[in-house]
Amino acid sequence: MDNQYSCSSRKAVVVYSGGMDSFTVLHHVRALGYNAAAISFNYGQRHSRELECAAKVSAGLGIEHKIVDLSSIAGIFGDSALTSTGTDVPEGNYGTENMKQTVVPNRNMVMLSLAVSYALSKKADVVFYGAHAGDHVLYPDCRPEFVEAINGVTRLCDWQPVKVEAPWLHASKADILRRGLAMELDYSDTWTCYNGRKHSCGRCSACLERLQAFAANQACDPLIYEDQAPI
Repeated sequence: MDNQYSCSSRKAVVVYSGGMDSFTVLHHVRALGYNAAAISFNYGQRHSRELECAAKVSAGLGIEHKIVDLSSIAGIFGDSALTSTGTDVPEGNYGTENMKQTVVPNRNMVMLSLAVSYALSKKADVVFYGAHAGDHVLYPDCRPEFVEAINGVTRLCDWQPVKVEAPWLHASKADILRRGLAMELDYSDTWTCYNGRKHSCGRCSACLERLQAFAANQACDPLIYEDQAPI
């Protein structure tokens, strides 16, 4: 991976989980000509595979990457399949009930607030994150209304206004992947599975959504799956 965009004077911070959506956002932002820095969060998630991917990609791109440790306050987020080993990982296609198991209340508000602080310290005037249309059904902090409202706050939180951008806000996961494939991105260094084992499970809701996005684009997912369920 090259570093062809790093000399730009335009600065941006990308909230980078290490998943395929934020991976695509990061490369999209660099393609726009921004000098991007990445910020990731350890919020007590049940595994660190995404964070490992984020660190590897950032190092390969030669960009600054900060991992903020929120594990000491993980208890404030409550029980979620993403944070609690006592909560079952939802399997099967996403629906209202199994999506509810993956809600981490107010997570994006917390993360975006810290990302904005990071942006201010770097004199960057925009923060990007990877909310997309498929998240609107249940996740309140991925809705267009949320993005609009938080921008009202970030314009006022400091003398320097910071804009929050969600470039995939009205795009599906298949749309996001299509854009990434057009940029010839390699998705082998991304992680989506809710489980943190050696290979992706292929059964959880996150895996199925990812596989469906690849199928919609008639592309092959470079990850290895324990069990690739029919999609």
